[in-house]
Formats: sequence, structure tokens, C-alpha cells
Amino acid sequence: MKITIDTDAKTIETGDGGDGPESLALYSKAGFELISDLWVKVGWAQRYSYSFTWMGRPVIQLPEDLIRIQEVVCRVQPDVIVETGIARGGSLVFYASLLEALGRGRVVGVDIDIRAANRRAIEEHRLARRITLIEGSSTDAAVFDRVSQCIEPGDTVLVILDSNHSREHVLAECRLYAPLVSVGSYLVATDGIMSELIDVPGGDPSWDTDNPTEAARAFAAECDDFIVDEPAFGFNESAL
Repeated sequence: MKITIDTDAKTIETGDGGDGPESLALYSKAGFELISDLWVKVGWAQRYSYSFTWMGRPVIQLPEDLIRIQEVVCRVQPDVIVETGIARGGSLVFYASLLEALGRGRVVGVDIDIRAANRRAIEEHRLARRITLIEGSSTDAAVFDRVSQCIEPGDTVLVILDSNHSREHVLAECRLYAPLVSVGSYLVATDGIMSELIDVPGGDPSWDTDNPTEAARAFAAECDDFIVDEPAFGFNESAL
């Protein structure tokens, strides 16, 4: 696609070699969405999400995603947040800080390989008392049993899948962890933008179908207890 931005005329023209260019108002909802999609792609290529920390730990998340998941945590008020795939621990600390602010709860982090330096930093963090680390594959039955043991009867549970992002792995995680999710809570499959990155430097054409979004859709289609859902805005005075 060819995109031409004219700040004087306040337009965005797009064309793909078909029936000619389409003109959008630059300062419109459609214009914002088009620029946002391109911004996400360029930002991914530049490793933009690798430039943030949360309370001292690399978080490797887009800031807007952190704000949105905070809204979900505030709404659900979970007693336990389970995260598969913890990287350097920034997201675990982020969730722990939200629970600390709520005055409740604990985070269970699962990773197939928790590097010694990362484990040490997490275990020495001021919020470590709210974090449990479990090493092993998220789809291993023994690992799942250890996660389950961290949940008490009556706990409200939110599950966030952020490990291997292949369709089959995420689908296996969905099937395994779904029984832990409380009614009204969420099973979040992260990195759903993979299908939009197939033509970006470092991307892969196979991501068009091999991605967490396809796994989430497939799981929702086979499980009547879940639907694909975008949480409603808690506050929105925009046109978005």
C-alpha cells in the first residue's frame, strides 16, 4: 500500500494499484486508525516495546496495553493473576503493583527458562511477596498442577498467556488454563498483532495464520464458556 500524508491539505491518500487512491481526512477516526497501524509496525521493527521498565524491571510491553490491562484488573479485582512467559519479570512486577494498590492478591509466573539474574531480581524486588515463580513449560501437566495449587477455592482468577506465541501452543494453553478462569474474568492471549507484522523486517509470512489471535478464535469456537471479547471502555470521551 502507498500512503501519502499531506499536512497542508489535511488528508491521507492510500492506494494499492486498484481503482485509484482513496482520500481520508487526516484528523479523522479513520486517519488515526491508519496511522496507528503503521506506527505499530514501525515501532515493532524498531523494538519500541523494549525501551520501558516498570519499577526497575524491563517490561517489554506497549504502554497502551499496560493501561488497558490495568483497566481489566481493576474491573475483575482478581485474587490471582497467572502469567505464562515472564521474560525479565517486568510484567509480573506490574501486575503485583496493581494488586498491591488494590490491597489483595498474588501473581503466579510461569516460564520454561527463568534465567538466574532475572529470578534473583524478581525475588529481591520489594513486591516479591506477591509473586510466585514456577519454572517449566506452561503446557506441562506437572507445571499446571503447581499453578493450580497456588489457587484457593473461591479465588477470582485472571490468566494472561504470553509465552510461545504459535497458534498450537496458545491453543493448548487456552484448553489447559481455561478451567482456572473465573466467571466474568478473562483468558488473555497476548501478541495478537503478529498477523499484522508479516511484511515487517523481522516478521514471518507464516504469522498470517500462526498467531495467538487464531488460537483464541479457535478456542472460543470450541468452548461455549468463552467468547472473544474486547473489554468495554471504562471512560471514553473520544470518537474511538
